[in-house]
Formats: sequence, C-alpha cells, structure tokens
Amino acid sequence: MGILLIFILVCFLIGNAYIFIRALETIKRVHWIVKVVFGIIFWVLALQLFIVMALRNTNLPEFLPKMMFGIGTTWMVFVLYMTLTILCVDIVKRLFLRNLRHSFLIALGITAAILTGGYINNLTPRVETIEIKLDKPLKGTTTIVAVSDLHLGYGTGKEKLKKFVRMINEQNPDLIIIGGDLIDNSLIPLYNEKMDEELRELRAPMGIYMALGNHEYISGIEESYRFLESTPIKMLADSVVTLPNGLQLILRDDKHKYRDSKSNSSLEYLMSKVDKERASFLVEHQPIQLSQIDKEKIDIVFCGHTHHGQIWPGNIATDIIFEQSHGYRKWNHSHIVVSSGLSLWGPPIRIGTKSDMIVFKVSGKE
Repeated sequence: MGILLIFILVCFLIGNAYIFIRALETIKRVHWIVKVVFGIIFWVLALQLFIVMALRNTNLPEFLPKMMFGIGTTWMVFVLYMTLTILCVDIVKRLFLRNLRHSFLIALGITAAILTGGYINNLTPRVETIEIKLDKPLKGTTTIVAVSDLHLGYGTGKEKLKKFVRMINEQNPDLIIIGGDLIDNSLIPLYNEKMDEELRELRAPMGIYMALGNHEYISGIEESYRFLESTPIKMLADSVVTLPNGLQLILRDDKHKYRDSKSNSSLEYLMSKVDKERASFLVEHQPIQLSQIDKEKIDIVFCGHTHHGQIWPGNIATDIIFEQSHGYRKWNHSHIVVSSGLSLWGPPIRIGTKSDMIVFKVSGKE
C-alpha cells in the first residue's frame, strides 16, 4: 500500500507540473507579475489536500477545512482529467487539425464539462432492490436496507446526511446495515455539525448494525465507538447476533485486524459460532476472501469499500483487484452484494460509476 501511495503521489506531482508548464505557455505574453501570482495560486490549490489532511484533527473554523478538503480532492480529479484531455487534444491536433489554436483552453473547457457531469451524477444515488428467497427457516419477509461508505466529515456533511437518513427511512426497513466507513478521517466535523442528531432519526425495529471499516481506524477507533454511543447504531467487530426473525447477523472486523488466520477474528472462528442450518448474513467492509466465504455457505454477504473506483478509470482498477468489485452476484451458494457506496471519499464527483443504496427483501421457509 505504501508503494502504491508513493506512485500515486509521484503521478499527481508530475501531472501538476505538466499542467503548470502548459498553462505558462498559454499565458507567456502576460506580465511576469501575473505569472508569479498565477504560480502561487496554482500550487496552493495543488497542495490543499495535503494541508487539510495534516490539520484534520485541528479544531479550525468550521468552514475552512471543509472548503480546503473540497478544493483539494476536486483538484486531484481535475489534474487527472486535465492531463488526459491535454494529451488527447494534442494528439488530435498533430494528426488531424494542425492549425488548431488554444488547445490548452479547449482541454480546460472539456475537463470542466466532465467534472460538472460527474458532480450532477453524484447527486442521485441509485436504490437497488434485491429479492432473495432462502431455503432455510425465516419468519416472514424482512426488509433490510444496507448502505456503506457514507464518509461523514468534511466531504459529507449534515445536510447530505439528512438526505440519506430520509432515503433510508422511506424504505420502512426492518433492519438497517452499515458496511463500514460511516466516518471519514476525523470526528471533529461530526461533533461540530452535531451529526449524531441526524443518525438518531434512523428507524428500524430490528436494530441498526454496523461493521467496522478502515476509516473508523483512521479516525481513531476508540473515538469512533465513543461518538456512536450517542446514536442507535451498534458498531460490532467479529460478532454474531441472532435477530428476532431467526437471521444470524455476522459482523466482521476490518481486514487488517485478521491477517493472522489463527486470531479470534478469523472467518473460521466466526463460523464456529454460526448454525449453518439457519439463515446467515455477513457484513464485511472489504470484499476479500469471497471464494472462502462462499465455501462456508454464508447465505447473504454485504460489502463496500471499493466505491467501484468512483472515478474512471478507477472502476477498471477495482474490477482487476477484487473478485467482485460492485453489484450483485449469486455465487455457488452465497448471494454477494458489493456496494459502490452511498456517498464517496473526497470530491463530490462520480464519473463512470454510481452511488447506491441496497434494499434486500429476504424470505425463507416459515
């Protein structure tokens, strides 16, 4: 992971440098003072994300880190698409339109249009209903709303959370499942905006259960537990809960906690607590070991984490990395769903992917 982050950082810096040089070529006739001011503004924008991440646990005026986070993460997407677009426009110019002028400004306009479309696409999460009939005892039909990756914080604030809570409650769920990464990088914005008030509006008679994600650890696991104590959400790790309708809910800790297969958080240990003659539902943040999960004959599995890449070509990368990177698939035994996330990390932009909320309609033998 460290090597990957270094690679991304290097590519990001190279992309910024390339765009900066091309921009200077475009404004080469302007006064040098204008170029200096432009350079300062450009590199301040380029470094926004690093600054706000370094200050994420500092109690700054509320608007400041939120603004910096939005600018910094959006700039990352801008650099990706601006670099690709400049290259494409240059290729078209060399091959077909040798007299084309203002190629940098054309690329800038195309990039702005792409990012605007990605922002609009992000505003309307998809609600997907999946009906599953199990050949195991289960009382009635249970409506389960499953969401993942809300990333509450500077990117997803209270107003957006209010919309999500309304979406969830409109489904009249019997049970609500959260597949991790409810919290983003810091608890400070959650306390500042009193987001616990909105989370307390969630309604489900069978309860609201949450598995841990990697961002709960990034935010501070003890602080995450402490915050959720003021809400109806039960965040559990490596636990099995039997619900009133007979469904066995298995909540697994995030993957870095059980790399040692001998630890109590291994899948084998959890399955020793499960009656395989009764219906089971596994909630795990990262979609790993899916083949093994299927062999264990877990009936339903819900994961998140991947965001399906969020920004093209990230969706291609997640399709390569994970056995199943998004959507519903019936394996040999298990019904596995990987959510793209109800919200997202970083910029409020989705290109080539879609946010989603999953509504399970689960029934079995009476």
